[in-house]
Amino acid sequence: MAIAVRKGERDLVVGLDVGTSKVAALVGEYDADGNLSLIGFGQSPTNKGLRRGSVVDIESTSFAIQRAIDAAGAMSNCEIGSVWVGVAGDHVISMDSKGMTGTAGREITAADIHQVVQSAKAVKIPDGQQILYSEPQEFRIDGQDGIRKPQGMTGHRLEADVHIVTTATNNVQNIVKCVERCGLAVTGTVLDPIAAATAVLNDDEKELGVALIDIGGGTTDIAIYTRGALRYTTVLPIAGEQITNDLAYGLTTPPAQAEEIKRKFASLHPLDDRAQDEEIEVPGVSGRQPRRISRDTMMRICRPRVEEILGYIQEAIRRSGYHEMINAGVVLTGGTAAMPGLVELCEDFLQMPTRLGLPQGISGNHDALKNPANATGVGLILHGRRLEAQGGIPAPVGVQAEPPLDRLKRWFKEHF
Repeated sequence: MAIAVRKGERDLVVGLDVGTSKVAALVGEYDADGNLSLIGFGQSPTNKGLRRGSVVDIESTSFAIQRAIDAAGAMSNCEIGSVWVGVAGDHVISMDSKGMTGTAGREITAADIHQVVQSAKAVKIPDGQQILYSEPQEFRIDGQDGIRKPQGMTGHRLEADVHIVTTATNNVQNIVKCVERCGLAVTGTVLDPIAAATAVLNDDEKELGVALIDIGGGTTDIAIYTRGALRYTTVLPIAGEQITNDLAYGLTTPPAQAEEIKRKFASLHPLDDRAQDEEIEVPGVSGRQPRRISRDTMMRICRPRVEEILGYIQEAIRRSGYHEMINAGVVLTGGTAAMPGLVELCEDFLQMPTRLGLPQGISGNHDALKNPANATGVGLILHGRRLEAQGGIPAPVGVQAEPPLDRLKRWFKEHF
């Protein structure tokens, strides 16, 4: 069950967050009491190897994964052998389905629950898609609804409402190929918003109704929970990358410099007179002289795009049908969520209480734990361990596991 190897056979788990703008690898260590601490972290820019969560350059993506893994392995002093991988992208589709199985008036078992969920998953899905994730919402026994844990109860007919998420098979295959090119095995794949929700949401929020909004580099992931269960998921093809592109065009500076300017100086808080006049140096393109622009000019470029993203989020929440049930409000996470003033703007725009979602359930003094960009990486560790404990590790979608010896032979063939 160990995901990484270290002297003393310590209990380690690795999450690999393959995002549009960066790859992050996180190594978590569990002690004898089940407490998790972060002992290794590494990240690398993807250098345009992905677009909106989908691989467009296998070589570049593999290189970024290798660099992140090497850095995380060096920090944790461990040899990383396999990882939990996050999956997202605008190819993700969600739906609700119903399942039914007979129980002949006897006590309902875990096998019955598994069977009724499987029957709900026997539903027609779009061509080129495969089921990535499924979660029971509630059960019914002989017509009695609202049951959350039917095991041990008695009845003749067990039904289940199940939320199903599908993903483009070829996209997951390509991500897995990139990971395997680095000599790693994929223990399982997890939907990014599910991983992030595991790291930042609490049970009370899920019960009252909450919308998790993960604004990353290339996509914005949304997951809505009510009455303790996942009700709606969607992925929007717009996020922080669009803000960076607007700055690059508006300021006539390379995208890499625009990203750095955004991270250092972008703020959605109202600017006072002094801050409005404060100037920022903007590097020129192809050796041209740098220019100086005011922070007010920069924010006149950023804010309209941020409001557009929030508009798409608002429409998605309304389209879900659960808008009136989100009583606990919004939890905002992802790299773009770190922009000062975004939480307040989101709260005002969506008219819902909003908080910043930082990774929980893990200890350590590393700066990575103070950044909402790493919520998915931490969630991959937590959710992966939960699946291990339940014995429900999912195989990578559409990919058969490669024997370790064959993987080693292929690695030498590709690199020498």
